[in-house]
Amino acid sequence: MSDTVNPIISGFAPDPSVVLVGDWFYLVNSSFHAFPGLPIYASQDLVSWKQIGNAIHRQSQLSLAKSQANLYPVDDGKFLVGSGGLYAPTIRHHQGKFYVVCTNVIRAEGKNRDATENFVVSTDDIWSGTWSDPVYFEFEGIDPSLLFDDDGKVYLQGSGGIGPGTTINLFEIDLKTGAKLTEEVIIWNGTGDIYPEGPHLYKVKGWYYLLIAEGGTHGGHMVTMARSQNVFGPYDSCPSNPVLTARGTQEYVQYTGHCELFQDKEGQWWGTCLGGRLEDQGRCPMGRETFLTRVDWEGDWPVFDQVKLSPRSLSATRSSSHLTAEAGLDYLYIRDAIMSNYRIENNHSSLTLIASSVDLSHPTDSPTFIGKRQRELSGSSSVVLEGIEGSWSSAKIQAGLACYKEEHRFSRIYYDPSQQAVVLELVNAGQKIVQTEKHTLEEVPRSLLFRIEYTEKQYSLLYSFQPHVRNDWTCLGTVDTLDMTDPDFTGPIIGVYAVGQTKGVQVHFEGLSVE
Repeated sequence: MSDTVNPIISGFAPDPSVVLVGDWFYLVNSSFHAFPGLPIYASQDLVSWKQIGNAIHRQSQLSLAKSQANLYPVDDGKFLVGSGGLYAPTIRHHQGKFYVVCTNVIRAEGKNRDATENFVVSTDDIWSGTWSDPVYFEFEGIDPSLLFDDDGKVYLQGSGGIGPGTTINLFEIDLKTGAKLTEEVIIWNGTGDIYPEGPHLYKVKGWYYLLIAEGGTHGGHMVTMARSQNVFGPYDSCPSNPVLTARGTQEYVQYTGHCELFQDKEGQWWGTCLGGRLEDQGRCPMGRETFLTRVDWEGDWPVFDQVKLSPRSLSATRSSSHLTAEAGLDYLYIRDAIMSNYRIENNHSSLTLIASSVDLSHPTDSPTFIGKRQRELSGSSSVVLEGIEGSWSSAKIQAGLACYKEEHRFSRIYYDPSQQAVVLELVNAGQKIVQTEKHTLEEVPRSLLFRIEYTEKQYSLLYSFQPHVRNDWTCLGTVDTLDMTDPDFTGPIIGVYAVGQTKGVQVHFEGLSVE
């Protein structure tokens, strides 16, 4: 896709929100169970983006221990895989300060509904990568957003309640304390579809315009709009709703919704939204990604272009380096990571992991795993596992390279010293799939190279020995991306892990590369 612009943030990048400050656009995405959370990207041309930080970057800010994913049956024997954790942030800028407002969804065992912690974090210097501790506010719901009105008042709008019958609610808020300054009011119920959510308010031409998502975040997803001359309503629905959707179409980019409107320096309007690249057999291996589309707003209502791989009137073309990151900022852990289990050295290329007994399938604890988001639909990831002949050669552990979505779905290739074997494993708990392949090695290797190659249709899991000879790879097996694809909230994270019953065993990896 190097000749296209979209997706502007590829891979695990749902629920985008954007603000323009000076010459820079700043964008934030949901991150659910991953830590650090709420990645912050910056761009000057809407095409090339660089990750410059994470709004949740200290474990002391909040806990992700109860961000496990639930399985909800849907059509055709599939499951909606709904993760907890950090949902739908909004980024705003006011009087020199950046704000990110967000929800931490906490799975409540034995209860009928989840708990929500709604909060705002802020920074005076977004390039420093340092954000405040959360300021919490009372709101039972998700997807909060902020409007800084002309008179200095600040309004919080969000999706009130949890479930298909949510409503769009509003109240005035004190951002320093989180205190509600007015009663919470329902301002719109949407157009009648399920899950009215993801609201953003904009004041344009003297009107308050309310942009929301409806229909659920997959096949029925759409963007609808209403407006009022009073911030508390009543709001009148746009006569051409939905203003943006891919449902009922044959578009390659489906699931379009959860949109943000913004202007560039020339006054041109744009919309950024989530979407999924969905091929004709239902494969959507990258999950929900961030897309850009042009918006014309000459009349009373904005008119959105259909989301395409190449947006209209954006002349820049995407290159292989269109999405970059400051060194180390794009590393991810799972939930509340035990940071003492990791040592990162040599400009972030050497990774030493202390194996733990927590496996990738654990719903709440954090396995010893570190990785990066898969960014390319077709590409590869690789790493060298070193020191196999050392102190852990007879330990009851496994260590290797994994493609992880959440505790219900992952595939991996690893070395098992107790069997002197390289093993492939695929797990999809919703589909009740457990697939394994094993190659027993003739002797204990000094080191192993692991590689995962991917296309839209499959993952190939390979290994080789040192010294490596070009094309000297053994393919242990393949995984159909359909077996990793369900309607889900997250996307693939590829990284290294070490799990086992022997305490304190150190495992060393070199040169982790993720495309």
